[in-house]
Amino acid sequence: MTSLLPSEQLIREIELSELAYMYDRMAAIRDRSGNPEGIEMQYFGNALCLYSRTMPWPTFNTVKGIGGGDLEYLDRIIHFYRTRDRKAQFEIVPSREDRNLLEALSERGFYQSGFHTSLYIEPTENADDNRDRIAIHELREDQFDLYATIHCRGTGLTDDGIPYVAENNKVLYNRPGWKFYIAYMDENPAAVGVMYIKDRIASLTFAATLPEYRNQGLQQTLLQRRIREAKRNGCKLAVSQCAFLSQSHRNMERAGMKIGYIRTTWTE
Repeated sequence: MTSLLPSEQLIREIELSELAYMYDRMAAIRDRSGNPEGIEMQYFGNALCLYSRTMPWPTFNTVKGIGGGDLEYLDRIIHFYRTRDRKAQFEIVPSREDRNLLEALSERGFYQSGFHTSLYIEPTENADDNRDRIAIHELREDQFDLYATIHCRGTGLTDDGIPYVAENNKVLYNRPGWKFYIAYMDENPAAVGVMYIKDRIASLTFAATLPEYRNQGLQQTLLQRRIREAKRNGCKLAVSQCAFLSQSHRNMERAGMKIGYIRTTWTE
């Protein structure tokens, strides 16, 4: 189990690690020929505004990193999204907010619409990723159609999205810091997991399991594998995010991770 206790510095490191992987991910997609997904990113103070023209999901259209000191930019941020036909969404991290920022959001028609949990652990070699019937391998560059199939079917997206998910993740394959893993159950491809390393912090950025292979330990094993890889790569911290009390949350707690903070989402 991790011995680190939550502190303002730890909270900031966790937040910056999430911001870093999303920025790098979207920069890679933006840099595809012709920027087909219409990616834009802009800083206002500490706040990073993420936007995609073709991907309307909140993950790709949100404000990260905002704090009480960024109140002066609030109207410019809202304008950034309105001129792009999006409603703004703010992710507010505890210890980074203040009353004035929250009151200003409320006055502008925003409401607290949800919670999201960030967990962390000091990586260790003790995490055992050996299980009968399960084998974990690093994804090969020629396997991104397979990766995208598991990604889409594991998250409820239609198969129409497979080629787009494949292209938007393949651009990360040779990019510094990114690692992709695929889990096999009885030699059948069944689950995937992704990790991004920067500044000695490993972000466990994504994971999905095919519905027919759920509840068989695949995600637990993928977590343990990535935590061990984080240790072997000299990381001081491994972090991940999930919905509060979700199956992912329980898997992370079983792997020894603990809650760093629960951030709130504010929606227009």
